[in-house]
Amino acid sequence: MTDETRPAPEHHAFQAEVSQVLDLVIHSLYSHREVFLRELISNASDAIDKLRFRATTEPGLLGEEELRIRLLPDADAGTLTLDDNGVGMTHDELVQNLGTIAHSGSKRFLEAMKAKGSGSDLALIGQFGVGFYAAWLVADRVDVVSRAAGSDEAWRWSSDAKNGFDLEPATREARGTSVTLHLKADQKDFLERWQLKDLVQKYSDFVGHPIELAREADDKTEGDPGFEAINQARALWQRPRAEIDEAQYKEFYKHLTNDWDDPMVWAHFKVEGSQEFTGLLYVPKHPPFEMDVPGEARRGVRLFVKRVFIMDNCDALVPVWLRFVRGVIDSDDLPLNVSRETLQDSAVVRAIKRHVAKKTLDRLDELAKESEEQYATFWGQFGRVMKEGLHLDTEYRDRLGALARFESSHGDSITSLADYVSRMKEGQEAIYYSVGDSRQAAASSPHIEALRAREYEVLYLSDAIDTLAAEGLREFQGKKLQNVANADLKVDGDAAKDDPGALGPFIARVKSVLGGRVRDVRASTRLKESPACLVIPPGALNPAMERLLRANGRDVPPSARVLEVNPTHPLITAIQARVDAGGPDADVSEWIELLHDQALLTEGSTPDDPHRFARRVTDLMQKALGAAPAAN
Repeated sequence: MTDETRPAPEHHAFQAEVSQVLDLVIHSLYSHREVFLRELISNASDAIDKLRFRATTEPGLLGEEELRIRLLPDADAGTLTLDDNGVGMTHDELVQNLGTIAHSGSKRFLEAMKAKGSGSDLALIGQFGVGFYAAWLVADRVDVVSRAAGSDEAWRWSSDAKNGFDLEPATREARGTSVTLHLKADQKDFLERWQLKDLVQKYSDFVGHPIELAREADDKTEGDPGFEAINQARALWQRPRAEIDEAQYKEFYKHLTNDWDDPMVWAHFKVEGSQEFTGLLYVPKHPPFEMDVPGEARRGVRLFVKRVFIMDNCDALVPVWLRFVRGVIDSDDLPLNVSRETLQDSAVVRAIKRHVAKKTLDRLDELAKESEEQYATFWGQFGRVMKEGLHLDTEYRDRLGALARFESSHGDSITSLADYVSRMKEGQEAIYYSVGDSRQAAASSPHIEALRAREYEVLYLSDAIDTLAAEGLREFQGKKLQNVANADLKVDGDAAKDDPGALGPFIARVKSVLGGRVRDVRASTRLKESPACLVIPPGALNPAMERLLRANGRDVPPSARVLEVNPTHPLITAIQARVDAGGPDADVSEWIELLHDQALLTEGSTPDDPHRFARRVTDLMQKALGAAPAAN
């Protein structure tokens, strides 16, 4: 067959079973049934916004009635109705907007307004045209009665989401739309007033129009319109800062978080330009309960899009080392997936995350300058979380280093690295730190004896995250951070001696006794008071990190370290003399084993055989006291 004789290809449109597509839309997009209320309220809010916008050129559309959204639960009928007095829909709009899956009336309206050169400030929530179908998450039938603004006709649209929809003339006294959900038998709890109030507060509290709930018959009084407003209706964060006083900021924080206490500090900002979003961030006085609970969803910074709540577990917007921050982010152009439950990675998301970090760090910088005492309180509560950023986030390493505080040999209070550098002795080459399970353990480490003799300041790192934080920071203001337990530590150029000298026979004996448990044995210049210590060879994990990993279930084999001995210590010279004199092998071996166990204890580790270590100590005490050995 040649190109000339080959028939033209047939063209066919894709075919789809609409009811199956609709079933997929309803049951696959949303992970929580309760979001149906958010979606329907958002649609009602859009309808009111459209009316108000049209009224700018058609003033007669508004009338005298206050714009509002109403919820009318009917337990006897098993229905929940959402009624708005917004722009309403015509016959054709009902067919197109509700009968065409993924046709967004809001999106089309906005595009039409922009095509006319207007509408750039109109904020509509809908963007995918599928939110309405969330109604069938809880209902087995939905009726919609709508009357378009400026029209005398009303229409009823009805569907069970299985066999198409019905459309017929209806009666409605005024413009607007009512959506009546015939609730499924197992979804009648959505008729409970407390449930509706809770969902409105969670998802739609800051929608810019009143959301009213019908009162129960027994609660109505003479002259009462029969409805109560159940949302705040105005987002505090959208107001100019000059209009908000301190009491209002604090009140909003308590409303948002259910925290009885006032926040420590807050930051309120608005970003304009290629991306537009508003943020109101709070630092609590005390750590939230779930901050350190493994696997707990963090209810920290809440995400809103055009004042409609989307989610409260926003790891994509908040660095993990700021998970204690509370507040809101409200974006006008944040990309979401079609169900509005998952963020899509984008330049907008990354820009918001950078601003959350920057604005929080800016406010903490101000706090540190305003009150060192109050900042010390903050650091005591949240410092261990902030230090995670030194290890995880290179972008903010310098800023976090400036905000970090550590305990120190300088005094009882914590110190900044900038203050440490300002106190460094002439000729001091590095910022020295000692790691321990507590301040006392870090301060009593034999590794700092030479530094103490030179009156060099030493930082005491006792948090589990401290080692990772110090290794992540690496240097500050051109000064390297140096672990005093590292084998390559140099104090003013003075390093440990590789030449054994007179200690040669003793070192050889130690190596033969300890074998592979140590990588090397050498004379030390860092020790002044202690007989021996273990130091970390290059490339090896430090003991604190080994213990942390094992505590978290990691299988970390023990690493051999370098044993340094103090050639001037009386114990070392005594054992050396016994080795030189050919003393009993068993005694010398026991003393060397005990020396190694002692070095393990001083670094915070456990001897290889704790019971044998205890017996050695017991034997030594018995011999020192002249006591007879215990009977076997």
